[in-house]
Amino acid sequence: MDVPIAVDNKTAMAILQYKGVPNTVVPISPELPPRNNTKLVTSYTEKLRSLNTAEFPTNVPLTVDRKLFYTIGLGQNACLTCLNGTKLTASLNNISFVMSKIGLPQAHYYKIKGVFTTDSRTGLRRRSTTRGDEVEQGGIQFDGGARVARHQPIKRGATPIPSRLQLLRGWDGGVWFMHCHLELHMMWGLKMAFVVENGKCPNEFVLPPPTDLSRC
Repeated sequence: MDVPIAVDNKTAMAILQYKGVPNTVVPISPELPPRNNTKLVTSYTEKLRSLNTAEFPTNVPLTVDRKLFYTIGLGQNACLTCLNGTKLTASLNNISFVMSKIGLPQAHYYKIKGVFTTDSRTGLRRRSTTRGDEVEQGGIQFDGGARVARHQPIKRGATPIPSRLQLLRGWDGGVWFMHCHLELHMMWGLKMAFVVENGKCPNEFVLPPPTDLSRC
């Protein structure tokens, strides 16, 4: 991980022994590539393709209604009560996410003011960002790497970092949560929420909260 603190990076390994296999058979451990071999990982993921058949069509949207550009950052803030006088932070477009005491879907459905704003920055000057994590986003998105393959792109619930081009189809009304796969980074603020407005069809509308909705 590219973080401003020392991290003991060790790849976890385990041996699975199937029933019926004699104990005399010694499994051969694979030779794993170095953890920072980004070129190898990128080369593998760029070869992934969807089936794109009549049974499993791709249906890539060709019209882009809104273009968003995001950068991811990790850093430190001064903190008098923290260890070493600094507090680790993370951000999307220089904005760290602070969890609200009111659920975002609830605030969106009831139009509660003061919970979130809709003027989030969607573009910054291009900078060199060399992250190695994965960011997860709900809904349907097509991964094309640096280029979108219109014919056989793969559907993903998570996208690797650094630079990727994603097509997100916002057809399901509600609030979608985008966050880093590393729980530690989420605690630092590396997360955000997308508000998708209601569509035209009944299945594209936000459902009302359940009657037994518990408070945060």
